[in-house]
Amino acid sequence: MSIIVSQVSKKFGQFQALDNINLEIKPGKLVALLGPSGSGKSTLLRAIAGLEPPDTGSIIINGKNTTHLDIRKRNIGFVFQHYALFKHLTVRQNISFGLELRGRVKKGIKAKVNELLELIQLEGLGDRYPAQLSGGQRQRVALARALAVEPEVLLLDEPFGALDAKVRKELRAWLRRLHDNVHVTSVFVTHDQEEAMAVADEIVVMNQGSIEQVATPEELYEHPATPFVINFIGEVNVLPVTSNLLSNSSPRNNISEIFVRPHELSLSHQEDGEGTWGIIKRIIHLGWEIQAEIELEDSHEVVAHLSREKFDQLNLKTQEKVFVKPSKMRFFQMH
Repeated sequence: MSIIVSQVSKKFGQFQALDNINLEIKPGKLVALLGPSGSGKSTLLRAIAGLEPPDTGSIIINGKNTTHLDIRKRNIGFVFQHYALFKHLTVRQNISFGLELRGRVKKGIKAKVNELLELIQLEGLGDRYPAQLSGGQRQRVALARALAVEPEVLLLDEPFGALDAKVRKELRAWLRRLHDNVHVTSVFVTHDQEEAMAVADEIVVMNQGSIEQVATPEELYEHPATPFVINFIGEVNVLPVTSNLLSNSSPRNNISEIFVRPHELSLSHQEDGEGTWGIIKRIIHLGWEIQAEIELEDSHEVVAHLSREKFDQLNLKTQEKVFVKPSKMRFFQMH
């Protein structure tokens, strides 16, 4: 089911939470709304759900204008960050709750619940209560409950935000597999760029109530549209246009900053084309890669990422002088 958000705005007092948002989410896609706190991502999700009616604009789901449709009449599944499970009901009863409200026959409910317990890999735990489950298991139950009513759209508001890093990683891989099985159009909110990159088909990057860019994870990383996007997606060195790292042949007019990813900096003991010299101030071992913090001749600082093989080959040490050469630099025109 497609979702079309057209010229949607929302204010809370003097705060502009959403500012003329236009967005199309294609059927069957898993889309992430990504941005810092206060960027408008949760407000947009709640507007799609009908929990936060917009001041202006419209929301079309599967060709139907749902902007002012009663939330109970929308076929939407919503998963909250803190599960919102009924503590006094078992796992099985939590999952079947929405089906019972809709008057489904008991036999059909039992079959559907069994199917969902298998889908979320919690067979045999149907008679337990939420307090007897881990955080990751509770979130899977919340997802199953949302899917039980066979929603046209599944919305998830920071679904893994309350979980520790290891469980988050496991669950996001599980969510991707789950989506590939059920193919329901899904939108999830996160402020974790790695989570969005790992799970989503497309990412909507939001900032101060507006959309900065909509693209696949690869496109966002390789072709960021704005300085905000390149700063928010992945690590980046930001240098002034006066930096010695910028060659004489590179454009300098109407540009204020240079953006270089850490892995796009190569280090050597000899001058190698256009670049600049620097001193290694710190070396950090990150397992499969090495991070070198370098102070350039012009006193600006950069971070370079090297493979362990390259690091061993160069035999780098702190306080050593190295030649720093960018393989790629990005510039954005000032407006």
